[in-house]
Amino acid sequence: MAEKKFEKISEKLSLAVSDEHSFGTDAFLLASFSAPRRKDMVCDLGTGCGIIPFLMKKGFSPKLIYAVDIQENAINLLKESISVSGVDDIIPICADLKTLWEDAPIGKLDIVSCNPPYKVSGAGIESELTAHKIARHEILCNIDDVCKAGAKLLKFGGKLCICNRPERLSDVIFAMKNNGIEPKTIRFVSKTPSDAPWLFLIEGRKGGKPFMNVMKNLYIKDENGNFSEEMMSIYEREAREEE
Repeated sequence: MAEKKFEKISEKLSLAVSDEHSFGTDAFLLASFSAPRRKDMVCDLGTGCGIIPFLMKKGFSPKLIYAVDIQENAINLLKESISVSGVDDIIPICADLKTLWEDAPIGKLDIVSCNPPYKVSGAGIESELTAHKIARHEILCNIDDVCKAGAKLLKFGGKLCICNRPERLSDVIFAMKNNGIEPKTIRFVSKTPSDAPWLFLIEGRKGGKPFMNVMKNLYIKDENGNFSEEMMSIYEREAREEE
């Protein structure tokens, strides 16, 4: 059994993680990019330990977040986090996104987010840990499966937010369009201003009209090797004040 520990997300929120299910910078970037409103109904597909739902709750406080993963160990970790943190607006669901789950909110959600496996099955060196293989390689689902699930869950005009590696950009755009989701906003992320992008963030709208907004690049660190001001604001984002 993988060793478990708790990471403090905020004063009130503690997230259980393990060697199998943890998180990285891309989770912070995707949660911030998705930017749910307080009234929004959200679903995070392939949620793992639940970092994106917890960051959304901390920084944006949407109305409800479904947190879906096919791996029971991941969902059990999330259930512990929910219990320890006293959370009642994150719903953990162990399900396959290709088939969804009984009573899934079909056509009702405002946002679907997903930090999907970046590599096609068989590409690169695969991890020995099964959980890591599932998270990093398209073994149990691919980008078309993610977009198809998003299209089913989203209401008309709802948005699908995904992060991925630049080499998969054409695959992601094709999968979105193939499932009735129009890519509307894209942002590339570089480690420093002198580095090529290592990640992109993309938002697609269900039933949207063709037009894409290309945002300015986001830099993780500045020329001196310190976290950029924008990256620090993403890391330190706290819950919005009550309106």
